[in-house]
Amino acid sequence: MRTFVTGAAGFIGSTLVDRLLADGHQVIGLDNLSTGCAENLRSACLQYGPVGLFKFIRGDVLAPELANIVAANSPDAVFHLAAQADLQASVADPQRDARINVIGTINILEACRRSDVRKFIYAASGGSRYGAPQVLPVTEANPVAPLSPYAVAKVAGELYAGAYAEMYGLKPVSLGLANVYGPRQNPLGEAGVIAIFCHALVNKLETTIYGDGASTRDYVFVDDVVDAFVRAATTDREITGLFNVGTGIQTTVNEVHQLTTEATDGASPPRYAAARSGEVRAIALDNSRCREEFGWQPAVSLSEGIARTIAWLRSNLCDQPSALQAL
Repeated sequence: MRTFVTGAAGFIGSTLVDRLLADGHQVIGLDNLSTGCAENLRSACLQYGPVGLFKFIRGDVLAPELANIVAANSPDAVFHLAAQADLQASVADPQRDARINVIGTINILEACRRSDVRKFIYAASGGSRYGAPQVLPVTEANPVAPLSPYAVAKVAGELYAGAYAEMYGLKPVSLGLANVYGPRQNPLGEAGVIAIFCHALVNKLETTIYGDGASTRDYVFVDDVVDAFVRAATTDREITGLFNVGTGIQTTVNEVHQLTTEATDGASPPRYAAARSGEVRAIALDNSRCREEFGWQPAVSLSEGIARTIAWLRSNLCDQPSALQAL
């Protein structure tokens, strides 16, 4: 299968690239390297670039030439992971968030339409689309109630994909991702509490918990998420729609901090600060539909995933997106 991955240098995107290549698929990766780390694609470039299985294109999903780029590479499936993923950044600048997450998604959908690409796999947000549900874990049938500009924009991407399915016969699968964590996640940003805690505790730095730490999230390891993407693209049935990708388990921020502290032999208690706007109090995703349709289920426990994240941070921390500047 010939695949096209937007956001290919991001931590989920690059992990997906590696998995697709390992499975024998051809991959064209697109990233503007604004937040993605070029070092994440070094192995793909060195191992698969010379034999023609991997090609990196430094480009933007907002670029007018995107349709021509997709057409020139004739993919069988497009994975759309490029996004503005920082909730607080969406609150501070909702227009920029909408440009990237709404207009960028429309742009890649238009590229798929013009090139007659049928399979479209979209990285939706399962952790924010449902707002503050009363019953957990939440199913895909739960009402949509986004509470932040980021959540609204990601839901809009789902709706546009659905509209393109009706109008043009696109076969979109939207994967509603829980809180994804693991190796390659940026520990210096605002998103990704596990990566932030791991980085701080490994380096003996202070950690901060926003709110009382009792809020819960559904944490799912990046390799498990990538497995869901691959299964969604390689099924021989014409399945479309939204699928929750999570564990169904609620874990408090305080519990995550404790697990991370134990795994790093840290001892510093966290500092507590005011809760941030736009964040939900509790979320966990029912993955029954994904399990039934794709045979998917999470395989990595939270403690094992934290240990893997810490091992990566200690051995292979990426600081600057520099490795692919000349490609």
